[in-house]
Amino acid sequence: MRILMTLVLALILVPIGAGLMLGCVRLDTLRKVVVGAVTLAVFCGTLALAARPTPVDSGVVPFNHHWLNLGMLLVEIGMGLYVIVVGVRSRRPLIVALMLAQGGLMLWFELTQGPRLEAAHDLFVDNFSLIMALINGVVGGGICLYALGYMREYHEVAHRDVPDRRPLFFALLFIFMGAMFGLVFANNLMWLFLFWEITTLCSFLLIGYTQTPEARRNALRALVMNLAGGLAFALAIVWFHDNADSIELQTLITSKQSLALVPAALLCFAGITKSAQLPFSSWLLGAMVAPTPVSALLHSSTMVKAGVYLVLRMAPAVTGTTVGLMVALVGGVTFVIGSMAAITTSEAKRVLAWSTVANLGLIVLCGGIGTGEAVWAGMLLIVFHAVAKCLLFLCVGVVEHKLHSRDIEAMSGLIVNLPRVAVMMLVGMAGMFLAPFGMLISKWAVLKAVVDASPLLSVFIVFGSSATLFFWVKWMGKLLEVVEPQRRIEEKLALGESIALYGLSAATFLACLFFPLISSRFIEPYVLSVYGQTASLGQGNLLIMTIMMIFVLLFPLSFVWYGRGVKVVDAYLGGANVRGGVGFTGSAGQVQEVNLHNYYFRGLLDEAGLCRCGVIGCSIVLAVMAAAALV
Repeated sequence: MRILMTLVLALILVPIGAGLMLGCVRLDTLRKVVVGAVTLAVFCGTLALAARPTPVDSGVVPFNHHWLNLGMLLVEIGMGLYVIVVGVRSRRPLIVALMLAQGGLMLWFELTQGPRLEAAHDLFVDNFSLIMALINGVVGGGICLYALGYMREYHEVAHRDVPDRRPLFFALLFIFMGAMFGLVFANNLMWLFLFWEITTLCSFLLIGYTQTPEARRNALRALVMNLAGGLAFALAIVWFHDNADSIELQTLITSKQSLALVPAALLCFAGITKSAQLPFSSWLLGAMVAPTPVSALLHSSTMVKAGVYLVLRMAPAVTGTTVGLMVALVGGVTFVIGSMAAITTSEAKRVLAWSTVANLGLIVLCGGIGTGEAVWAGMLLIVFHAVAKCLLFLCVGVVEHKLHSRDIEAMSGLIVNLPRVAVMMLVGMAGMFLAPFGMLISKWAVLKAVVDASPLLSVFIVFGSSATLFFWVKWMGKLLEVVEPQRRIEEKLALGESIALYGLSAATFLACLFFPLISSRFIEPYVLSVYGQTASLGQGNLLIMTIMMIFVLLFPLSFVWYGRGVKVVDAYLGGANVRGGVGFTGSAGQVQEVNLHNYYFRGLLDEAGLCRCGVIGCSIVLAVMAAAALV
C-alpha cells in the first residue's frame, strides 16, 4: 500500500516540480537534460505502477490534511484571481462572472464546511486510472521529448517573429502532465476539481502561447467554455455533499440514482465541455493556432481525455436514464457532424481536429449508454485514439516544417519526398480506421453495444463511420500519389522527435497487436468490478485479427526504402506528354494541364452550416438533460 501511494504521489508531484523548475531554465542543454530525465522517470513510474499484481487500491495521503487543504485553497484562490484579471484586461465580463460564481461557491463551501470535507480515501488506483496514467505518461512524455527539437526549429527557423518563451512552454507541459495524473488518481472530488482547473488554466496559456490576436481570441474562448464546465463541476460537488455528506468519487458512482443522478449529470456536462463536444467544439478547433505539441497534447493524451474519462466514470450512475440517453445523443450527433465536417477541409490539422471531436463523440456515446459492453468499447477507443492521433499530429508538425504547408493537397507524393514520415503517417491513419487496427475493432464493439442497448442510436455510428472512411482514404491516397518526378527532402529529425515518432508508431502497432492483453489485464477487470459482468471479443475473432496483424506488419516495411531506386515515368494522358510537367498536347496543339485534387463536397457540405445545426441540436439535448436530472 505504501509503495503504491508513493508511486502515485511521485507521478503527480515530480512533473509539477519539474515544470516549476523548467520555468526558470533558459539554457537549452540543461532543458534537454531535465526534460529527458523527468520523462524517463515518469515512463518508468507508470510502467512500475501498471506492473503491480494488485492494481486496485485506495489510500490516505501521508500529510497533514489541514495544511494540505489550506495550500490547495490558496492555489485555487491564486488561479481564480489570475483568471479574473485576465477577464478584466480582455474585457470579457463572462469570464469574470463565471470565475466569480465558481470561485465564490467553492470558497464559501470550503470555509463553511471545514473539517467535514475530508475524504476517507483521497486517492484511488484502479484499472481505468492505470490506463489513463499509461496514456498520460507514455504519450504525454513522447510529446515533451518531441517538443524539444520542434520548438527550437519553431523559433529559430519557422517563426522567428514569435517571442521565444520556451521556459514557460515546457513548464506548462509538465504541470499539465502532473495535473492529469492527479485528475485520474483523485478520489477526493475537491482534489479532482483542483486538478481539473489546473488543466483548464494550462490549456488557456498554451493555446495563447504565440500571443497573436487570433491566439488570444481562441485561448479566451477555450477559457470561457471550460469555466462553464468548471462551474457545473463545483455545483455537483456542493449538491452531492449536501445530500450524501460525502466528497468521494467512488461513493458518488456507487450511490443510488436518486442521490447520484443530479451530480452525475452536472459532471457529464463538465466532461462534455472539456472533451469539446457540440456545442462546445469550437474551442478545440481554435487550439490549432498553437504549436503542434500543444495540439497533440490537447487532442490526444490529456485535455480532452479528461473529459471522456469523467463521462465514462459517470456511466454507472446514468445508465438506463433519460440523462444517459441525452448524453449519448450529444455524443452521437457530435460524431456525425464532426466526421462530415472533416470531409470539407484540406487543412491537415483541422481534419485531425474534427476527427478528434468525432471520435470523442463516440466515446461520450458509450458513456451515455452506460452498459458494461459500451464502457468496455469506450475504454478501447480511448487507448487506440490516444496513440494513433498523437502520432498523426506530430507527423503533421514535421511535414509542416519541411513543406512549409499543412495543406493535404501539398502532401502529394510524400511517400517519395519524406518516405519515413509518410510511412508513420500511414501507420497512424491505418490505426484510425483500417481493419484489423484497434479503432475499427472499437467501433465494431460500440456498434454491437448500441444495437444491444438502443438500436436507434446505431444510425449515428453508421453515417459517422462512413464519413470517417472517406476522409481518411482520400488523405492516404494523397500521400501515396506520385504523378510527376519528386524531389527528395532532407528527412533529418531531432533526437526527441525521432524517439517520439518511432516510439508512437511502434505503440500504435503494438497496441493493436496486443489489445486482447490490454483488454484482459486492464479493461475487463474494471468492467467486471463495476457491472458484475464483462465483455470481450470471441476467441475466433481474436485469432483472425492476430493473423491479419501479422500480415499488416509487412505494410510499413514495404515502404521503408520506397524512395530509393523508384523510377517515376509519365502516365499516358491522351496526347503527347509535356516534358517536365503533368500535361499533354491535345489534337488542337494546345497544352492541357492535368490537376488531381480530392473531393471536399463544399457545395454539398458546409462546415459552418453543419456546426450551426450541431450547436442548436446539442443545446436542445443538453437542456432536456438538465430538466430530466432535476425532475
